[in-house]
Amino acid sequence: MENRQHIAPIGDEGLYILDTGSWRNFRPVIDQEKCSKCGLCFTFCPVNSISRVDNEYQISMSYCKGCGICANECPRKAIDMVPEGGKE
Repeated sequence: MENRQHIAPIGDEGLYILDTGSWRNFRPVIDQEKCSKCGLCFTFCPVNSISRVDNEYQISMSYCKGCGICANECPRKAIDMVPEGGKE
């Protein structure tokens, strides 16, 4: 495997960044107008793909697996799971 990018050295091989977003069939889309900024999506995301930027939660599609936990936990239903290639 060439051009490996280490995020932390572990022995000779290291720990590598994986583009886990390529596994996804559905992706979350946040409606920022519905979002109450409660942070439950951030708290429950199992892969830590949600972050708060400029007072809005954003999802890194490079790491999101499309599991839908964020959408399920959102009390305001501000996150829709849409098929890959669907609406923004």
